[in-house]
Amino acid sequence: MTTTPKPERFSLTTFISSVRYAAAGLRTCLRSQRNARVHLLAAFLVVLCGAVLCISAQDWRWIAVAIFAVWTTELINTAFEHLCDVVSPAYHDSVKAAKDIAAGAVLIAVLFAVVVGVLTFFPYLSVFLQGAQAH
Repeated sequence: MTTTPKPERFSLTTFISSVRYAAAGLRTCLRSQRNARVHLLAAFLVVLCGAVLCISAQDWRWIAVAIFAVWTTELINTAFEHLCDVVSPAYHDSVKAAKDIAAGAVLIAVLFAVVVGVLTFFPYLSVFLQGAQAH
């Protein structure tokens, strides 16, 4: 007969530790992955453009979804790469394929973000450019 383990009681100390571990993971990703730094810069620029163009709350939601999709896949990809390097430090075709597939997930998220960005910012930029031409 198996027993179900009791759920762990909430502890502020363990919660804070978990947040610290997660922050350490983000720092590791940013330090070790050039593309993560590129994604951070791109997210900053997109947020800056959104603020300058005063995009709507609905458009901010789409921008947030796109940014979080890219960051989530980048973090999972980085974790996967680190794990693959430990499990199989020597070159293996299957490990290469797995890493390539995980990187492909990041590419899909980035393409999604680009489409969201174009669809979101195009109307604002066209109005902005028309206003600039009028002067």
